Amino acid sequence: MDIEEDTKTSLRQRILGTWNILSWKRTLVKSGEESDAFGPNPTGYINYAPDNRLMVLVLQGNRLRPSENPPTESEKIALFDSMFAYAGTYVVELDRVVHNLDASWNELWTGTLQTRFISFENNRLIYTTPETVDPMDGQLCTYKVELSRS
Repeated sequence: MDIEEDTKTSLRQRILGTWNILSWKRTLVKSGEESDAFGPNPTGYINYAPDNRLMVLVLQGNRLRPSENPPTESEKIALFDSMFAYAGTYVVELDRVVHNLDASWNELWTGTLQTRFISFENNRLIYTTPETVDPMDGQLCTYKVELSRS
């Protein structure tokens, strides 16, 4: 096995399992302004399975509980806007993982490739993204997501 393949295998082994989201920061490309993408206390997980499948679910920390069942139309919109979820397969490269989405909370993302640059800090998994369009407001931004083992 060459060094590149050994590095990919090592990285793949290191990300396997379930990770809990700690923070999700958004930086606007135009202004450099940083904010919490999903509020100060998002809840969520990403799971990397040995069969190269992944699942992601992230919820805003301050989601409102609907007043009734079924939720009102405005409550449904608020619930949709306060979540982020997808599933698919993944491929590990030297410094990144590429998610190939086959299901998503937003059908615009289904069938897309999502690149996440990977690093580790104090046993935490850190994602950074290339410049991307924010699916909530359409602004060009980058993201930094910090996760810990569940």
